[in-house]
Amino acid sequence: MFEKFEEMDDEFAKLLRRVNPPRVVFDNDTCEDATVIQVDSVNKHGILLQVVQVLTDLDLVIKKAYISSDGGWFMDVFNVIGRDGKKVRDHQLISYIQERLESDDDYLQPSLKGTVGLVPSEKHTCIELTGTDRPGLLSEVCAVLADLQCNVVNAEIWTHNARAAAVVHVTDNSTGFAIEDPKRLATIKELLCNVLKGNNALNTAKMTLSPPGTTHRERRLHQIMFADRDYERVETSERGGVHTKTSRPNVIVADCTEKDYTVITLRSKDRPKLLFDIICTLTDMQYVVYHGVVHTGTMEAYQVHSAIATFPACMLFKPSFFTTPSPPILLLFFAVLHRLRKPYS
Repeated sequence: MFEKFEEMDDEFAKLLRRVNPPRVVFDNDTCEDATVIQVDSVNKHGILLQVVQVLTDLDLVIKKAYISSDGGWFMDVFNVIGRDGKKVRDHQLISYIQERLESDDDYLQPSLKGTVGLVPSEKHTCIELTGTDRPGLLSEVCAVLADLQCNVVNAEIWTHNARAAAVVHVTDNSTGFAIEDPKRLATIKELLCNVLKGNNALNTAKMTLSPPGTTHRERRLHQIMFADRDYERVETSERGGVHTKTSRPNVIVADCTEKDYTVITLRSKDRPKLLFDIICTLTDMQYVVYHGVVHTGTMEAYQVHSAIATFPACMLFKPSFFTTPSPPILLLFFAVLHRLRKPYS
């Protein structure tokens, strides 16, 4: 029965999309120091994350944002600059962003019906790892893979509260393509789990393979750390992961009973992809941001989001890793803001 409702929703969404196609407008005249990007579209679950993800993946800095998605319509405005601090004037880049955000392919892709962010590909094998954090862990993992005749295409590890999660893309040295031999994959899993356990056998170590495809690495790492429940160890880490009150960001969560909203106010030291991290977390927790204001200064970022939890109305979209009760949102935000990124090159 749920599948029928889901198909009906998809068909209705397609119809709305045809009648009201998305529109992405670039304006370099209104604001003196930033390019203004206006995105108008039929609202859908995850659309805000999709827009923010496209912009941050291109290394654009979102200085301000005004978010509104009431009444079934998505109308957002973003003030952005490049990493060089200048406006976005490259016509190829502007065309690419418009094509990505106005494309039916992105809209029709079932981003939350299966594993999030996967598209078919046979170019590499995607390995996901969780285990005990320690210095040099990613280098050890890559050394083991090299000994097993695997070429590390790219890799990134995140750490928080003595836990580590990594996404590694590898190919077969001899063929240059994905590794498919089950016996070889089993050997890789056994050896990597031994590396991840370290000297502490009490901490679990896991290695899994993503379905064939390319994963949006940073979004997947957020999900892996969430599944590993790294937020539960904020006050008990033995590896310097305890954060004093003065170093913590200021996060306030309040309920607006009149509007049935949860209002989230965040003040934090600014850093690249901060907005992406917050929107990704809210989306994966099944919150829909109806209104939001984002402002980043020289050192500090300020965000206010009016969100509403979509349970139980959107249980059809519930990701597979939500098998336990949702954590307190404050703890999760503190964890998200303190996860350390370590790319491997």
